[in-house]
Amino acid sequence: MSTPYPFSALVGQEDLRLALVLNAVSPAVGGVLVRGEKGTAKSTAVRAVAALLPAVPVIPGCRFSCAPGSADPECPDGPHPAGSGASQRPARLVELPVGASEDRLVGALDIERALAEGVKAFEPGLLAAAHRGVLYVDEVNLLHDHLVDLLLDAAAMGASYVEREGVSVRHAARFLLVGTMNPEEGELRPQLLDRFGLTVEVAASRETDERVEVVRRRLAYDADPAGFAARWAPQEQQVRTRITDARALLPDVRLGDAALRQIAATCAAFEVDGMRADIVMARTATALAAWAGRTVVLAEDVRQAALLALPHRRRRNPFDAPGLDEDKLDETLERARSEAGDDDPDPDTDPDGDGGGDGGGPDGGGQPQEPDAPAATGDDGQEQRDPAGPAGESAGQDAPGGGAQERPAAAAAEPFRTRTLTVPGLGEGAAGRRSRARTAQGRTTGARRPDGALGRLHLAATVQAAAPHQRARGRSGPGLVLRRDDLRQAVREGRESNLVLFVVDASGSMAARQRMSAVKGAVLSLLLDAYQRRDKIGLVTFRGAGAELALPPTSSVDAGAARLEKLPTGGRTPLAAGLLKAHEVLRIERLRDPSRRPLLVVVTDGRATGGPDPVALGARAARLLAASGTAAVVVDCESGPVRLGLAGALAADLAGTAVTLGELRADTVSALVKDIRRAA
Repeated sequence: MSTPYPFSALVGQEDLRLALVLNAVSPAVGGVLVRGEKGTAKSTAVRAVAALLPAVPVIPGCRFSCAPGSADPECPDGPHPAGSGASQRPARLVELPVGASEDRLVGALDIERALAEGVKAFEPGLLAAAHRGVLYVDEVNLLHDHLVDLLLDAAAMGASYVEREGVSVRHAARFLLVGTMNPEEGELRPQLLDRFGLTVEVAASRETDERVEVVRRRLAYDADPAGFAARWAPQEQQVRTRITDARALLPDVRLGDAALRQIAATCAAFEVDGMRADIVMARTATALAAWAGRTVVLAEDVRQAALLALPHRRRRNPFDAPGLDEDKLDETLERARSEAGDDDPDPDTDPDGDGGGDGGGPDGGGQPQEPDAPAATGDDGQEQRDPAGPAGESAGQDAPGGGAQERPAAAAAEPFRTRTLTVPGLGEGAAGRRSRARTAQGRTTGARRPDGALGRLHLAATVQAAAPHQRARGRSGPGLVLRRDDLRQAVREGRESNLVLFVVDASGSMAARQRMSAVKGAVLSLLLDAYQRRDKIGLVTFRGAGAELALPPTSSVDAGAARLEKLPTGGRTPLAAGLLKAHEVLRIERLRDPSRRPLLVVVTDGRATGGPDPVALGARAARLLAASGTAAVVVDCESGPVRLGLAGALAADLAGTAVTLGELRADTVSALVKDIRRAA
């Protein structure tokens, strides 16, 4: 086993280290979600803190880590007789891979033995292994939703339940849950964010000296891990001892009424949903006091608890960045303290008279030093025509090198709830919420023989397959004589996520301020819908002399919204170039992820003016996409009293459907999904 990087040798990242230590002091805080760019020591810090946790006393031979003297009465390996002995092992760090199955997470029942012999043959999963230790999920935002639900339910209840065809197993599962993620790769759903007790935003330091120290220490560790760890052993022992002392002190910490009022007032002022935030803040403030060596929670503890527990609970929509207005926080705490009167201890006074600790980072004040190292609108807001021509394009005005004359980016109109756009047919892609698909979760639609290991058993079909052969197999008792060929696996139908590729016309004909604002509002609304349905999204834009992939396919809908906000407009309309770029992007994505079906959303007024014979080129490019089987929707942005119907003709070439901006709203058209499926 490799030597972990010492926790106390980490440079900077005080909030991250403090959040991890608080959970080590009080696992009831509820875990930590670490958000940040790649290369910011997220995984290193998590693995390092696990090495500081106290050793765990266990009953020998128990696969579920029952504690001597307080064994779980429902332990599958029990009952454990009194005086069954005790041994100690280090606290485990269990890592949950992104591609793990449900059986790997919660454990698996041997269905064949359960049916044939009536015994509960249970193979523990990762939740059992993580009991009384750390469960670490790297890239938690990429974990399938149903696995995240199981994970967080177990974390909240302290137990894991496995229910399969009438056979039940329950075992204790209390662990320190830590998830790390890069927001550029996609967000967690807000309700899942709320289940993490604390959140920390990490970023690489911009200070030269600090960056130099990070590199120096990392190179020293890579050259001699054991020697590097030995040099930091005294500091590691100090942190380990402080965690143990804080755990012992925690039951004696008093959370007064004044501090409770501050917590409640803060959560109310920031309009967080539910009561979980209040409870987490109370537990965090108590852990902070214990970590500082105090038995009374002070205002400074409440403030620090708010900074760790509230930012991820304040997101009102997916594109809101987590954060907290510290000025508003200070005003709220001061107001609550004034209303509480004199009951609140003076935050500048240490009631224990011992200096109260620093309450800062886990190293007790500063980094330990290594021993050998130091518009196109009028003033009235009305749409204006471009003087270059009736199409509103700057014909012949492309800048050298193929760029088009740009207009200032228009702000997006207010987003709205859109109609559900789906891909026809039945897919087999990643679980999501858009198109019909065969999935591991969903309603049962049939049964089949399993291809490999048995997954979800279809009990009725299995019994029906085995019943005719019972006499020939010599059945004499109540048990069912079962063979491998009798097993049937449930076929389930649910919803999948798709790749939604937006192809947006940013040419001069779309550049009128009012129109582009409405277009951006529509695309933003579709992005919100894609976020809620767990889709991947991509963005192709075309204008001037060609098309570009403004956003490669990604799970980060936030990135799509950011690119959309800055989208420039102007120049000719190379429609064919945009469609051909989309075809190339989809071709590459099919090679990377063949099970994820695409949905092409073309946002345009249908004009084509770039290149020789642009209309014919656009039609040929559209028919090429149709031949590849790509489901398509054209959002018709044409406006004005005279309409040419070009977007409708484009939709016909794409073998898709056309909808206007108005029809895209969920409350205006009831037949949109039926129209889209017409292409099936």
